[in-house]
Parts: sequence; C-alpha cells; structure tokens
Amino acid sequence: MFSLLLAFLLCTAPASLPATDPASPPADWRTPFEKGNGNTTATYAECLAYYRQLDAAYPEILLREAGPTDSGEPLHEVVVSLDGDFDPASVRGKGRRVVFVQNGIHPGEPEGIDAAMMLARDYVQKKTLRRQLADVVLVIIPIYNVDGALSRNATTRTNQNGPAEYGFRGNARNLDLNRDYIKQDSRNARSFAQLFQRWQPHVFVDTHTSNGADYQHTMTLITTQKDKLHPTLSRYVQQRLLPALQAGMDKRKWPLTPYVDFEGRTPDARGLRGFLETPRYSTGYTTLFNTIGFVTETHMLKAYAPRVRAQYDFLDLLVRWVHQDGIALQEARATADRQVREQREFALSWQLDTTQAERVSFRGYEGKLKPSEVSGQPRLYYDRAAPFTRSIPYYNTFRPSVTVQRPAAYLIPQAWGEVVDRLRLSGVQLRQLRRDTVLSGEVYYIQDYKTSSRPYEGHYLHSKVEVRPVTQALPFRRGDYVARLDQPAARYLVETLEPQATDSFFAWGFFDSILQQKEYFSDYVFEDLAAEQLRRQPELRQRLETLKKNNPAFAASPAAQLDFLYRQSDHYEKSHLRYPVLRWLGGPLPVSE
Repeated sequence: MFSLLLAFLLCTAPASLPATDPASPPADWRTPFEKGNGNTTATYAECLAYYRQLDAAYPEILLREAGPTDSGEPLHEVVVSLDGDFDPASVRGKGRRVVFVQNGIHPGEPEGIDAAMMLARDYVQKKTLRRQLADVVLVIIPIYNVDGALSRNATTRTNQNGPAEYGFRGNARNLDLNRDYIKQDSRNARSFAQLFQRWQPHVFVDTHTSNGADYQHTMTLITTQKDKLHPTLSRYVQQRLLPALQAGMDKRKWPLTPYVDFEGRTPDARGLRGFLETPRYSTGYTTLFNTIGFVTETHMLKAYAPRVRAQYDFLDLLVRWVHQDGIALQEARATADRQVREQREFALSWQLDTTQAERVSFRGYEGKLKPSEVSGQPRLYYDRAAPFTRSIPYYNTFRPSVTVQRPAAYLIPQAWGEVVDRLRLSGVQLRQLRRDTVLSGEVYYIQDYKTSSRPYEGHYLHSKVEVRPVTQALPFRRGDYVARLDQPAARYLVETLEPQATDSFFAWGFFDSILQQKEYFSDYVFEDLAAEQLRRQPELRQRLETLKKNNPAFAASPAAQLDFLYRQSDHYEKSHLRYPVLRWLGGPLPVSE
C-alpha cells in the first residue's frame, strides 16, 4: 500500500508551481512576491490584505484573529476548509486531518510567508489540488512574529541572499519567539498555545531560513527527533512520511538533507548531528502533544525565488501525503495518545549517542583556506567550483539521560499563578481542592544546580539539576490545583513540572524564590543554642567532628560549622530549597467536580 501511495504522490506532483487555471476568477490573484522581481516578500499589511481578498472571494477560506501579540496587532489564522467548516471541534468530529503551517516566527526568513499565500490560493482555485483537501483542513499562521515583521529593514540578515527587505528576528520585547513556547513570556506564544490546542493538528510545519555552512541543497529539514517522538509516531514518520517527502522533493529537484548542524570545520569533516528540539522550540513543544513536526530550512545563500518555490513544494507534498495516507496517520496518532495516558516512565533529558550513526547523501562544496584580507590569517571559504556528493555520517540517536516515574497527579499551590496560567493555556485539565487539607506525597529538595552567567531570552537558565525526593505531609489550601496524569497533556505536565527536565518551569526560573533562604541567625545568639543542641544529640556531635577531621577548610571556619548545625536544627526553615509541587502517588483527593 505504501509503495502505491508513494507512486501516486510522485506521479501527481507538478515539477513547479501550477499556473492559473482558466476557470479562475478574472481578478489578479498574483501575490506580492509574484508581482515582484523574485527578490521581494510581502509586507505585513500586504500579506493580510491578500488573505482578506481570498476570504472575500472564496467561502472555503476564512481569515480571523487568533489572539494578541506584543506588537499590539492581533495574531491571525487562515483556515482552508472545502465545506466551509472552520470550527476545530467540528472538524475533528468529522475525522479530518489538520495540517498546521506557521510562518514568520523569524520574519527575516520569509519564504514560508510568500509560499503559503500561493498555496492557499492554489488549493481553492485548482481542481487537482482541491481534491487533496477532501479530508484535510489547512491552517496557516500568515506571520507569527507580527512585531518583527513591522521592523522591516534590509541589513540585519548579514549572511542572507535576499529578499531586498525583510523583518527582524526579535519581537517587540526583543524575544526570539522560537525559544518561548514553554516560558510564554510573549503574548504571541500565549496566543499560539491556545490556537494550537484548539486545532490539535496532526502535522505542524514551521518555515525558516538556515544559517551556517555553504552547500548545494536549497532546503534542509528538521524532523521531530525520532527518539523523542512517541515510538508509534516515530515509526510512521521514519518508515512512511519522511521517505515520501524525500522522494517527492527529489522528483521536484529539491533533494533534502537533514538540517546542517555539525562539529568541525565543514559538514563533511565529522558528519551531521541531529537537532534536539527541546520544548522551548516550536516542534519540541508540539511533540509533547503527539503532533508530528517539521522545520523547513531553506538555504540562506540561494536566490530568494527558488527558496520560496522549495517551501511551496514541500508544503504541497505534505498536504498531498496527509490526504493520501491519512488513515494510517490518524491510527498512529490515536495509538500514541492512548499510550501516553498510560505511560509509566518519561525521559526528562537526552544525550547524543556518538557511537551510533546512519549515512546520508550530502551535496556540498569543498571547504578550503585562503588568506584573510582582514586579518591576514587563513580563513575558510567554500569553493563552489568544487562541488561534491558524499555519503557522510549522521548522528541522530539520542538516549534518555534522566528519567522519572509518573505520579498519579501533581498538586500545585495556587500561589504559583504564572505556572497555572501556562498550564491552562496549553490545555491542561485542572481541578481544585474544595477544602483545606494535609496531603502526603513526594516532594523534591533541590540539591544542586548550575545557573547560566548571562541572561538567555530574559532568564538565567538552570541546568544539571539534582534533587532529593522526600515523602512529606504538606498543608494545601482550598483552591489549590490538581493536575492528574491520565489526560492528553500528560507528557507536557511531566516535562514542565519535573525540575530536572531540560525546559521545566524550574529551569526557566519560575520557582526561583524557593532558592533563597528567608530566615537566618545571629552567630552570638545561636552559639548557645548550638552548644545545647550538641549536648542533647551526641550523634550530631560525632558528625560535626568527622566533618572537621575530613575537611580542613570546614574545621577552620566557625561560621560554616554554625551553619551546618543550624541546618540540622528545628530553627532552619523546612521550605528552603523545597520544590513546591507535590507528586501525588495515588488515592482519593477532595477536589471540585
């Protein structure tokens, strides 16, 4: 069956953008890109005006606002649905597959903006393309980073060959929105989370332009990392979806290679490394909800027009495949959703296995050295007169480095409102305690962590977190929140509320106040209390003497010895370094209905 579908996909795929159908309306339906010289991209106003024109002319297309952004302008969504059903719940009830395309997260990388405008038009004007939407709904964010699109310029993309003008990477708060999907500092990210949860797409595409090495490929591709994706979906992607897309792009003269991330001087020196898109990134976030994700990366040094056409062809091939193979896709998604609800162990962080590599065909240019006109020292350049095609290693096997057993639920005190707000935006089902109570469960004490010395996207990130689990009875108040794990957002809950997870709320600093001690002592007062403590607890005195014997610095520091005894006393606050989210391991809870 797979081979027949693949053959159909290849045979029906046009080699280039379809021409306007004679039956199309007489209006000028060319996009701003098509009206230009091949090196222009639509402005924010032109993009919305074009979609409004489509909305007015075609009942199959709807343009509507989808929430605020930091710019003050709204986020928009475009929905292409042949029967005019634009309601996400209704569409899901009809068993339709949803392909969700996001453009302009980095508005200086605008190929997807222009390609998606043409795609939406062609899919309602072309009879051959309309058929592909018989059971597929196409959702498009025209420009996600509205803020950056309004900061139009011609200089900030130093390494890029066109277009003539484009937007800026940072949003109105100078945030890189492709690092904001978990922390959701921007209104853009909060609006996206709600829109994504409404549609619950089967496949998500985030369109980009690459930086880095020079090579022959016009497009490289980040596919949801195979070991992080649910195994059923991973097999579907690796065995069916990705081979079909690669074959289709080959047929259209856009041979794909994995995203060119590498160590060494050139990509062919040591091979490519898989990109581990943790949940701060778009496809890392969507993976938490069993949505297959792609990041298309057209090559910065190719001319702008072919980059747009490569984006168009990839999106077209994807929609065609989802139409043709939708039943298998739906079955894989349903299996993953069901199994995640029952999953007992979850990975929190990953490490690349450098002993495992596959081989990929890479079309590059020889990297050579020549004297720099700036420094006089040898500098790298890629010799386009020396192209090559080589089989090179691709390291894309990641192993879990930290795992955790799932609790029955997490209990989140209502004091942590910023965390609760983000849980709700991402579709977490929360209930509240209906009375004050004391509950026994597992809590963590933060034993150690490393903090970045410089801010990253507005935060000082924590990493290498070590915890000490303790079973304790803690008081909770009426209105505190309960998030059970038997729900679709189970994996999202684990990867945000377990402090050792790479992009947990703890890692992003949402719980930093627990790291600061609030009470302490005056040494001349505590001296007498500590002496009495040692008289009453001879085993504690023995521990103190052992520490002094084994640690000369500790033995020479009266302050360190007093601090040690203070932390063993009843005076030391039990909440210091105690992570406030309780892991409930099972049993009834007094929650609201």
